[in-house]
Amino acid sequence: QVQLVESGGGLVQAGGSLRLSCASSGSIFNFNNMGWYRQAPGKQRELVARITRSGRTNYADSVKGRFTISKDNAKNTVYLQMNSLKPEDTAVYYCNAETPYQYYWGQGTQVTVSS
Repeated sequence: QVQLVESGGGLVQAGGSLRLSCASSGSIFNFNNMGWYRQAPGKQRELVARITRSGRTNYADSVKGRFTISKDNAKNTVYLQMNSLKPEDTAVYYCNAETPYQYYWGQGTQVTVSS
């Protein structure tokens, strides 16, 4: 069973930066895609950014130009660099990994952006 462990969340002022990390207990090369989702109170979980096995990336329109997803295959870790944070980025951020047969989720990490 694969485990994903997120870290790096916290409280930051608007305009600040945070870097989230997602460490996998297994090789991330086994996953077709890895991504970051977020869920704000009272809202549905939404995709923030995704990276494929080959390194292709895509982003939600709301974070384009501010967030960057990357991965380190040797460390089995995916990152989300978040710059120019806004109060509307406040949410619990979840790491996700996909195989053709299963989705895996981390436990989530809280990101709070104060105005």
